[in-house]
Amino acid sequence: MGCAAPRSASALLLLLLLLRAEQPRGAELTFELPDNAKQCFHEEVEQGVKFSLDYQVITGGHYDVDCYVEDPQGNTIYRETKKQYDSFTHRAEVKGVYQFCFSNEFSTFSHKTVYFDFQVGDEPPILPDMGNRVTALTQSPNPSPLRVP
Repeated sequence: MGCAAPRSASALLLLLLLLRAEQPRGAELTFELPDNAKQCFHEEVEQGVKFSLDYQVITGGHYDVDCYVEDPQGNTIYRETKKQYDSFTHRAEVKGVYQFCFSNEFSTFSHKTVYFDFQVGDEPPILPDMGNRVTALTQSPNPSPLRVP
């Protein structure tokens, strides 16, 4: 009976340690980007940790936005203009707050609806050999964006 308290305390300590372990995290969001506007988002990333940004314009105008990513020192590490969709992956060289922005400043009359998925950390594949498989998506020579009518 005297062993139950230390055993449960050990189990609790193990659970707390597992919860503190770095887990992949991310955010998914769909938002309105008014004409002539810019919207930025921020995420703290540890040095050496991989992060990725996938985005797509769902509605509005020519389905295009400008997008850029800045490191904690303000250096632009990614910039694309008038893109319908794109993906960017980077391994953080320094710890700090990374900023990614979407701009519709070039448009004077057309607001956009933008979807993005920002992931931080390495997520193991569902299947062990998933990284070596060729799928219909990876074979597609000219992917087209998903559009909602």
